[in-house]
Formats: sequence, structure tokens, C-alpha cells
Amino acid sequence: MATAQDLMTPAPVSIRADDTVFDAAVRMAEQDVGALPILGEGDVVRGMITDRDIVVKVLAVGGDPRTIRTGELASGTPITVQADTDVAYVLRSMVDNQVRRLPVLEGQRLVGIVAQADVARVVDDPATGLLLEALSTPSVRKDPAVPA
Repeated sequence: MATAQDLMTPAPVSIRADDTVFDAAVRMAEQDVGALPILGEGDVVRGMITDRDIVVKVLAVGGDPRTIRTGELASGTPITVQADTDVAYVLRSMVDNQVRRLPVLEGQRLVGIVAQADVARVVDDPATGLLLEALSTPSVRKDPAVPA
């Protein structure tokens, strides 16, 4: 069976927890990506920052992206999978946690990202359609049609 490693985009660009939100925005623009993993001490994944986070959690509330650190936006335990995780579990994790991007680890080390586009590229059409529907509709959770 396919694994997260088969789906992922390898060697993702990341941002440090002590970098500013402005730094994250510049890196996203340079790399043409909409999200970055936030790495803390020891390069441990602390969370993700998205372009939407920058707009909604910083700019819309009058925050200064040059003084707010990305680590301030990382809350809770990040949702991640190991590189050898079965694709069905990867899809289930994305749906259950309503995430569009999932950091992939080997041990504690970030090695890739699985994004909706990666799923669409590799997984068969019915599973991809279910994932996209589930992530786009907050009320669709734990759909029994999505592999558990």
C-alpha cells in the first residue's frame, strides 16, 4: 500500500518559530507556497502558518507582522504523520483534523508535506473527491466512505 512518503512533496521550505510573520510572508511569496511548517528548538515541528493565518490572525486584528513571531501562531499539538504512514490513515488524519496540509516526519525530523494537491495527483479519483469535499465542508467529518 502507498505511504505518506509516496504522496509528499519532499524537503519543504519551513520557518523558525522565532522568525516574524513578515519573514513567513516573504518566504511564502518567494517560494510560491501558501503554508510553512513552523520549526522550534531541535527542528521539531511546532505547527503550520498559512497565508490565511497571516491575514486573519495578524493583519485583520491590527497586528504588526514585523513584531509577531510565527511561534505565537503555533498552538496545540501539530498534526503530523510519519513517512511510512499508510495513505488511508493520512487521508483520515486530514479529514478528521480538517487540515489541507500535513507535515511528514521521520522520527522528529521534517521530511515532507502532504497537501491536497499531492493527494489529487496520486490517489484515485473517488478518494480525492471525498477528501476535497470533507475539507471544504466543515460539517462533513468522519465520513464513513473515507478509508479509516
